[in-house]
Amino acid sequence: MAAPAALFSITLFTILTFTTAADTIAVNQTLTDDGQTIVSPQQTFELGFFSPTNTTTNRYLGIWYKTLAAGTVAWVANRETPINNTSGELTLHSDGILVLRDSNTDRIIWSSSSFSTVENPVGKLLDTGNFMVGGAGAGAGEDYVWQSFDHPTDSFLPDMKFGRNLKKRVVTNFTSWKSDDDPAKGEFSVYMDFNGLPQVYQKKGDEIQYRLGSWNGLRFTGMPSLKENPIFTFEHVSNDDEIYYKFELIDRSVLTRMQLTPVGDMVRLNWISRTGGWFLFSTPTVDNCVRYKLCGAYGSCDIEQSPSCGCLRGFTPKNPGEWGVSDWSGGCRREIELDCGPREGFRLYSSVKLPDTRGSWFDPNMTLRQCEVKCKSECNCTAYSSLDIKYNKGCLLWYDELIDMRTYSDAGQDIYIRLAGDEIEKDKKTSRRKKKVRMIVIPVMVGLTVLLGVCLLMVLKRRKLKSQGRRDSIAKDREESQIYESRDNDLDLPLFSLSTLLSATNNFSFNNKLGEGGFGPVYKGFLDDGREIAVKRLSESSTQGVEEFKNEVIFISKLQHRNLVRILGCCVEGQEKMLVYEYMPNKGLDLFLFQEAKRKTLDWAQRFHIINGIARGLLYLHQDSRLRIIHRDLKAANILLDHDMNPKISDFGMARSFGGNDNETNTNRVVGTYGYMSPEYAGDGIFSVKSDVFSFGVLVLEIVSGQRNRGFFHQEHHHNLLGHAWRLYKEEKTLELVDASLDGSTSEVLRSIHVALLCVQNNPDNRPIMSTVIMMLSSDGSLPEPTQPGFYTEDTKFGPRILLVCEQKSQVMKLPLHF
Repeated sequence: MAAPAALFSITLFTILTFTTAADTIAVNQTLTDDGQTIVSPQQTFELGFFSPTNTTTNRYLGIWYKTLAAGTVAWVANRETPINNTSGELTLHSDGILVLRDSNTDRIIWSSSSFSTVENPVGKLLDTGNFMVGGAGAGAGEDYVWQSFDHPTDSFLPDMKFGRNLKKRVVTNFTSWKSDDDPAKGEFSVYMDFNGLPQVYQKKGDEIQYRLGSWNGLRFTGMPSLKENPIFTFEHVSNDDEIYYKFELIDRSVLTRMQLTPVGDMVRLNWISRTGGWFLFSTPTVDNCVRYKLCGAYGSCDIEQSPSCGCLRGFTPKNPGEWGVSDWSGGCRREIELDCGPREGFRLYSSVKLPDTRGSWFDPNMTLRQCEVKCKSECNCTAYSSLDIKYNKGCLLWYDELIDMRTYSDAGQDIYIRLAGDEIEKDKKTSRRKKKVRMIVIPVMVGLTVLLGVCLLMVLKRRKLKSQGRRDSIAKDREESQIYESRDNDLDLPLFSLSTLLSATNNFSFNNKLGEGGFGPVYKGFLDDGREIAVKRLSESSTQGVEEFKNEVIFISKLQHRNLVRILGCCVEGQEKMLVYEYMPNKGLDLFLFQEAKRKTLDWAQRFHIINGIARGLLYLHQDSRLRIIHRDLKAANILLDHDMNPKISDFGMARSFGGNDNETNTNRVVGTYGYMSPEYAGDGIFSVKSDVFSFGVLVLEIVSGQRNRGFFHQEHHHNLLGHAWRLYKEEKTLELVDASLDGSTSEVLRSIHVALLCVQNNPDNRPIMSTVIMMLSSDGSLPEPTQPGFYTEDTKFGPRILLVCEQKSQVMKLPLHF
């Protein structure tokens, strides 16, 4: 949000209250637009008159941050009716009503309301940013007759209640500004609907855009990113007097707020003092599946599938022709209609966003079993679910068609949907079949396991007498068995048969070969359903082995992000080990950057889009994924491009995950690609998220220049690309680094190079984390000065060699590393 213009000459007060003891208001009981303001006790917030940056005439009464984040407006009183001069006066009347008027014309511009009266009312600006009118002893509790927190504009602040207060007849909604410089109501709003189980929606005009869902005891059902964190706590309260959601700061020195922006983004922002700007901390998941009612009735959206919409099991498209052209709004119908017969029952659907709860019924005191009995006893009940998944209690019933559902990987919940007796019988037959199979298979498998165990012991004893090569073979077999164990215990990944992949790739023909890396060759293929796939096949001579194969399967199967390549399955048969991915028609970024003909087709807008996409993918790996992953081999060849040139990070064979609050670790086995490795990793085997940040910085410099870091040559010196970029930066000739074929925003290009140099600094502590990188790329604020990169090359009598700069206490040593 743009800051207001100069806020006039400000007179500070420790705390200013203005009171009335009679019907007539004295001058010193009126706040005027003459530089006078009200300041909260700790001087966090300030109330007064301001003008947006685009005008010097329109004046508004508002509350803004005073010291940190100075000028960021948090609340506006007269957002629809600005004062066109500096003659505004705010007066508190004896009945507790605030009146804002134009003293030149005596016209009332805005006034507050009051649900009760109080003697000798007092207006106070609290440290929370809440302007409250109450009795002389009124604090931050409920003893007030009016408060600004009950009438928010576009900002949701700590301690503010979002919801409804029946006693005070208050409902809070948020409405965006019309633009960054116009606080009038914009077209976007966020509100809580109280029909049925209360839930949160976002609208654009009169049309619902997103449904953030109802409260399930842990979070809103449409906000999987709302989790426990070290910055704030949150709660949802529902009783006879009020229903609301609010969050509170753990550390009161932190500035955080939620804002509905003029373009409709609901974002959480944290103030970073070091950079002097707001940092994007989180935003609700925004993908195609958040669109309200995208898949119609009884349809469910899965962002990891193509097409995204599908009918729930037991349902079929109402209009198959429309579904064929990706118009899913007609929804689905039951394959077998209900008849309210005794054979009807419920089928469990797991990991879903619960459907729209308008018109639903709920009881917080019932058990799930009681919920099932009640739903089955009412013929018009279509589904039931637990109301509170935190404590596994409560009952939620639906009586209408189920709309706006989607699948989540780790934040969904269970719902039981009513189906006809024949559908339930199918489930029972399937269950009986599985039970019979288990009764036969388990004893046989146990017997075979014992037999195989005895045989294995005998074989191992014999093989101990043979060569080391034979022992290596046994170790390899053991590793392969671990792949199956990991698949059974950790993964939910489809298995492809060898015959299926042979057919898809035309027996791995040379014409289908896309390329080859350390893992082995990669082939293009077509499945029977028409999907294009890429098959990565581990070769016998591969520099990577079973461990890397297992590593990639485990990691990437649990990751879901638009900037990560999506794995479709794997194949492990005999000596064959293969990974099956979605096909990327534009292949690797290296093919575009380092081939002159293709490089000229990559304009700056596309390159900047790719840089930001890679950054978002890394942020997900480092911070937002449940595994907290370090990639360790980030390079241009491992960035794949889809049909729309969206970047997808691939190749997780070298990746490692961190647990708990670990920040770094080390390894005796340094893997990756020289030229992209950070100094501390290449030299000491120490890796952390900052190792990936270093690789990202190298990659950004390659994207901007179109040159490889390793193998870069300049006629005037022997620096590599990092050293060349650093040299140009110090000489204020940064633009000479830019690919000559580029035409674009000079400021964006220079900012990208500056951020890249910050990422490749020698000391990992000096490198920014990826969330800061994204903020720096997207903002126009000042950036810190970078220091010398960790790797650079220098001309010596022995010729060019790569040097590692190591800082130890007060000394700097340069150690040659001959790669």
